[in-house]
Amino acid sequence: MSNYQIMTDSCADLPLDIVEGMHLTVLPLAVTIDHVTYRNYPDQRDITNHAFYDLLRDKKVARTSQINAEEFIEAALPLLQAGKDLLVIGFSSALSGAFNSMRLGALELKEKFPDRKIFVIDSLSASLGQGLLVYKALVNQQNGMSIEENAQWVEENKLKVIHLFTVDDLGTLKRGGRLTATKAFLGTLLMLKPVLHVDPMGRLVPLGTKRGRKQAFLEIIRLMEEKMRDDEVIFISHGDTLNDALELQTRILELHPKNKVFLINHVGPVIGSHSGPGTIALFFFGKER
Repeated sequence: MSNYQIMTDSCADLPLDIVEGMHLTVLPLAVTIDHVTYRNYPDQRDITNHAFYDLLRDKKVARTSQINAEEFIEAALPLLQAGKDLLVIGFSSALSGAFNSMRLGALELKEKFPDRKIFVIDSLSASLGQGLLVYKALVNQQNGMSIEENAQWVEENKLKVIHLFTVDDLGTLKRGGRLTATKAFLGTLLMLKPVLHVDPMGRLVPLGTKRGRKQAFLEIIRLMEEKMRDDEVIFISHGDTLNDALELQTRILELHPKNKVFLINHVGPVIGSHSGPGTIALFFFGKER
């Protein structure tokens, strides 16, 4: 039986069956809409993904908040007291202060539990890119990998996680302050769909724009073909647009039947607050970002 616990935050966007079935600890970040704060729990107890996206479709603005060091300590303390070591894989530090909060909390806990091993790793990833890295670490753990070996594996492989995505609702980017009103208006008028990725520093970076959603999908698949290793698993996340995710899966499998789409899941409320309804993203291990 493994004597260490793997932890992550809710920006990994992993579904409840994996969280529970693989005994993953998830720390929930939060979103606030109309002065009501909702924690992003994997079981969606505060707000369902569909209800959250309905609020965005009603032009509501969602503000995100990270966990703090005290919340991390509160979650980690019982595990350490039970004799568990900790492998913590956090949301990209370039996109949130959550990782730094976990790092600071871990430093405090190391002083109280000098005999326990605590590894805190910046995934430099987001959504199911982070989730894919965490999932692989869970599989490594189940296969008997030690915490030291697993931490080293995560560090060595995190920059091989490729993120490719497009957003549909430029209005959400505008309302969240990520896009000017003029650019949002012109982009909507011209039916421009940005194609983005996460760079080696963990930042969201545009790769270009395509006229229309179909062309954006084709560009994502073209980039996947350039970057993907053979016979790799693909994760897809979506902004409450399952049919589009299934369409993208079909297109991929028609071109690459050896690959398989292992998981399709929502972009959770924290990242969805910025990317908006209709977001579609691909995640896989490739040669390099």
